[in-house]
Amino acid sequence: MTSLQTPKHAISQICIVCYDIDKTMYEYSKRLGWGPWKVYDHSAPMLHDTYLRGEPTEFSMLGAETTVGGIGFELIQPTGGKNIYQEFLDEKGEGVQHIAVMKHNAEDSDALIADVDAPRLMGGKIGESIEFYYLETNPTLKIVIESGTGHAIDLQPVRTFSL
Repeated sequence: MTSLQTPKHAISQICIVCYDIDKTMYEYSKRLGWGPWKVYDHSAPMLHDTYLRGEPTEFSMLGAETTVGGIGFELIQPTGGKNIYQEFLDEKGEGVQHIAVMKHNAEDSDALIADVDAPRLMGGKIGESIEFYYLETNPTLKIVIESGTGHAIDLQPVRTFSL
């Protein structure tokens, strides 16, 4: 692939999990000039049909999103339940937890799953328009990939943040 070709599955977002979303937004804004941020409270009933490793479970999180150089940048602070965000924090501390390759429709999403050939680790739905899931790509790609259809950036945030 040359630098002018469009990849079949382009990165749409990079996600950092953190302990304190407000502190983290502040640091990225102050040190890198990123923002403004849209902050979302992803919890029931808006967050529904959630699962972890194939078992139904309930979890919640705060999410903050901005765009940096045309790519989405997300912060997630887990706020309850069993989830891969809290597992990451417990095992590794704050850092890059997943890369998103969001799709526009179910057919493109299914094609990604077939190409990656990895099990769904966790997922759920947000409102009526967003389905998301995470693929565990170890040992082949060594990352967690988020995909699905829709994007939280299309939702109404509970608040915004900027310096």
